[in-house]
Amino acid sequence: MSLHRRTIAELARGLRAKEYSSVELTQSLLARIAAAQPALNAFITVTGEEALAAAVAADRRLATGDAGPLTGLPIAHKDIFCTEGVLTTCGSRMLGNFRAPYDATVVAKLRAAGTVMLGKTNMDEFAMGSSNETSFFGAVKNPWNPRRVPGGSSGGSAAAVAARLVPGASATDTGGSIRQPAALCGVTGLKPTYGRVSRYGMIAFASSLDQAGTLTASAEDAALLLTAMSGFDPLDSTSVDLPVPDYTAVLERPLTGLRVGLLKEFFDKGLQRDVEEPLRAALAVYGKLGARLTEVSLPNLPLSVPTYYVVAPAECSSNLARFDGVRFGHRCEDPRDLTDLYERSRGEGFGAEVKRRIMTGTYVLSAGYYDAYYLKAQRVRQLIAGDFTRAFTQVDVLVGPTTPTPAFELGAKTADPVTMYLNDIYTIGANLAGLPAMSIPCGFADGLPVGLQLIGPHFAEERLLNAAHLYQRETDWHRRMPGAYA
Repeated sequence: MSLHRRTIAELARGLRAKEYSSVELTQSLLARIAAAQPALNAFITVTGEEALAAAVAADRRLATGDAGPLTGLPIAHKDIFCTEGVLTTCGSRMLGNFRAPYDATVVAKLRAAGTVMLGKTNMDEFAMGSSNETSFFGAVKNPWNPRRVPGGSSGGSAAAVAARLVPGASATDTGGSIRQPAALCGVTGLKPTYGRVSRYGMIAFASSLDQAGTLTASAEDAALLLTAMSGFDPLDSTSVDLPVPDYTAVLERPLTGLRVGLLKEFFDKGLQRDVEEPLRAALAVYGKLGARLTEVSLPNLPLSVPTYYVVAPAECSSNLARFDGVRFGHRCEDPRDLTDLYERSRGEGFGAEVKRRIMTGTYVLSAGYYDAYYLKAQRVRQLIAGDFTRAFTQVDVLVGPTTPTPAFELGAKTADPVTMYLNDIYTIGANLAGLPAMSIPCGFADGLPVGLQLIGPHFAEERLLNAAHLYQRETDWHRRMPGAYA
């Protein structure tokens, strides 16, 4: 089997068996990135020299037996994570010249685990978007069809994994930005419980919603990366101080008796029929594996989108106030005075979607509108969280579609922000409630991948990974690759 077709777990076994070296693996994948970059635009920065140096060090550790499960394995990081000495742009002109002076905790943990960073992946500007078309560095293309979007905001990471340019990548999920591109690109995307993975060094969009996670080919790979990434971080006030389990230890646990709840609100008229068919087939697989299927209703879930698009812009307007042309980032030429500095630096540095969300957030937080919009949205958020809490007294896992349609065409929704926002209709609820959620490939519609979404109670990542892994043992959808990159 060609190296690029192997999963992280399979590559790790090959490294330990000395079938190839980390340097050979790294060189092979760097060559694939260079060949694919003009067509996909999945990367903003490729760190070839640094990667080869890290691979040499990893080979030394492998030779001496001082290696962990991830030593020598190449990965990529979404360009929202600070990486010491390496460009960290957030897909924005505002940070087009910013080299972080430190590593984000996620980067530091994966580096300590022995991974080799090949580069930084393209993304929607400041993680604001559902199609990866808002990046200052150009749109990412879907490897299955270059005329289609890969999803966003972690579209670069998803496209890179789908095309097997890297076996895994870090990503972030604020309203579905891991799961939605995972579904549209046919890969496995995991958003952990809010607080399970440190947000330190992850440039903030909406602080109460942002969560770091993974994009990989398989659930087993996600378990390996999550084990290394997770844990309490005193540098992050929202980090939860709980022991980190070995997420790979329970992957083979039988699903007999698992209570699976079908989200009634997700199988509605908005779900495209040819997307529903593979989802129903996936549910039949779970029935064969011994799971008990039952329908569950979350009556407040349809309010997720309007709630999110009040809360998230409000937090974004606060977080992005720091980008003012004074301390770092883009600064306009020859400002006349301080006001001119602020106005032109922000006007030139931010793209249209970021400006739209900043202005929306400033409006809902302003005097006279705070109670009417922001406070009400936070109350509805609690109602949505309450629905999930009640549902998990009846079932162990909730399932449904990740997206209502397969990948749409580039440019199809850029002129209509509301239509674009509705693409996250099935993913936002888990973020508002802080729950762990996954998307796994379950088939195709119109020749494009379809994702099945699994949602669990707080800190139930083991349960989700177990359910995803055993499904992937029974099917090969996660093994399918775009023909141009096979």
